Amino acid sequence: MNRLLFKTVNMKIALSAFVDSGSLENAVHLFENMPRSDAYSWNVLIRGFVNNGLVREAIELYRRMGREGIRADNYTYPFVVKACGGLLALMEGEKVHAKLFKVGLDLDLYVGNSLISMYAENGRADLAEKVFREMGARDVVSWNSMISGFLWVGDGWSSFALLREMQVYGMRPDRYSLITCAQLGSLRVGKSVHGHSIRKGFFPNMILETALINMYGASGGLKEAKYLFGKMAEKSLISWNAIIAAHVQNGQNEAALGLFQKLWCEPLEPDAITIASVLPAFAEVALLREGRPIHAYALKLGLGSNIYISNSIIYMYAKCGDLGTAQQIFDKTLIKDVVSWNVIIMAYAIHGCGGKSIALFKEMKKYGVEPNASTFFSLLMSCSISGLVDEGWGYFNQMRRSYNIDPGIEHYGCVLDLIGRTGNLDRAREFVAQMPLVPNARIWGSLLTASRKHGNIEMAEYAAKHILSLEHDNTGCCILLSNMYADAGRWEDFDGIKSIMKKEGIKKTVGYSMMESRGKIYSFTNYDKCCQHASMIYGVLDIVSKWVGVNIHPTRVTRFRLLDLAKERAKSPATHSVRLAISFGLVSTAIGNPILIRQNTRICEDCHSAAKKISDLSCREIIVVDVKVVHHFRDRCCSCNDYW
Repeated sequence: MNRLLFKTVNMKIALSAFVDSGSLENAVHLFENMPRSDAYSWNVLIRGFVNNGLVREAIELYRRMGREGIRADNYTYPFVVKACGGLLALMEGEKVHAKLFKVGLDLDLYVGNSLISMYAENGRADLAEKVFREMGARDVVSWNSMISGFLWVGDGWSSFALLREMQVYGMRPDRYSLITCAQLGSLRVGKSVHGHSIRKGFFPNMILETALINMYGASGGLKEAKYLFGKMAEKSLISWNAIIAAHVQNGQNEAALGLFQKLWCEPLEPDAITIASVLPAFAEVALLREGRPIHAYALKLGLGSNIYISNSIIYMYAKCGDLGTAQQIFDKTLIKDVVSWNVIIMAYAIHGCGGKSIALFKEMKKYGVEPNASTFFSLLMSCSISGLVDEGWGYFNQMRRSYNIDPGIEHYGCVLDLIGRTGNLDRAREFVAQMPLVPNARIWGSLLTASRKHGNIEMAEYAAKHILSLEHDNTGCCILLSNMYADAGRWEDFDGIKSIMKKEGIKKTVGYSMMESRGKIYSFTNYDKCCQHASMIYGVLDIVSKWVGVNIHPTRVTRFRLLDLAKERAKSPATHSVRLAISFGLVSTAIGNPILIRQNTRICEDCHSAAKKISDLSCREIIVVDVKVVHHFRDRCCSCNDYW
């Protein structure tokens, strides 16, 4: 008897060792060949399955345990409940909870904590809170589980309220409590958590600091995120990923790419999260020469089949001007989700290929993929850019009628663009007034664009007033309105806008253009006379200027004040960065090849008109990727149909 007992004890020790080392195959083999008269061995293997993500196997072993007459105890149930949470098996979890109630273990501290997590992971924060409130004793894990549970279902404010309640009950939040609340995405809450962490001496703590960087990035606190990152004593790859994502989320794409370059100098290797974080920045500001290596690196990491990465790479190529490669990657993607279709529809949209976008939408439906709100945004954007007014109205009306999708503010913005194209600005203003949603700056900006296009200063002033009431530092609005005043010779109003800009500290964005030639990237700024190959570029520019006509449109010259005329000639559109880049491209790229240019601002009307003429006279396609669309200039025409 003693020898058998000794053998059984040794087997139990070996079983625990196998489980702790992750050797589950050996653990299962030993389990099947040892005495199993008590719950201990069962508990050890169930724990091993759960800790290694084999939650189905854990639940099946628990069921088998009951069939063999082995009584589960308070060590069994926490892991079984955890398995139900991981498997999102709410019904199974409720059955286990009922069993716990029956045997009197439902109020056990460890079991209760597991139940809270299980219900929260299954989206039932109400049941999780019921367990939490009924627990006889609660430790910091109980509070953290409930705080995390509210976050799991998107109820961030209840999480923060519970953090406060926790302190009222005399329970001190630990690092995990604060890490959890740092995920709220509220700048005010984040600063409160940050301050509490400093007061309690929780820093330095890399996990907590990284969580706060994520929070600041998501809530518009980029300044705070940068400060915290700079103060970190130790930075992991996760910390770098967080600060890169924070810059991208706040529109600081060039800075994000700069950080990505710095990361390569660290003893760290970018991973899938890094690639996913930085790809949107490449899409917004990079050239193809910079984008291709990130694609190659993603393939090196084995991320070619990662649907999220593939979708981001498709969009990056489209935004960088290479629609053909974007289509190739889409075609090679074996499993296409709704986001894949949305991305390729939007890719053709920004290139002015509305007909192709509509064809892709029809193909998507043939494959049985259900469109969502983002699908219709891509589709309406395509109709807007391509001027497909009737088609756009049709899809807008289909949203609610055929798909039960309520249009969002972005959908109304696209429809407003469609109305603006027709020139019926009174109808456009009426459309805004009848919207069931509160108009934002995007809506009023659409009306302002239409007013500019059709020369209606009164309507432009109406739209600009609303924009500046929402965004007092909106540079684009001020510049556009001041240009309209200058064109109309309304100098007092022009000076008024300039005065407002000076008072509010609004500065015109420095325009620059980039292009690639012979493996190098060249950058040009407006009126730049110190750029590389300046003498050659300005020589070509003189020839180009003769092609397209005088530098300043005659209709505009007559309205300039004499004092401003000299300044205007010095800052002629002929020396805008786009034309400098085009001039360089004409002599630095192979004859017949497209000239691809990346522009950080909206291309002006003068340069847009000039690019159409140059493309025709040089027999070259000129592609200009500005902040809104991709302009394909061919044969005196542009893919945007002169509305952007």
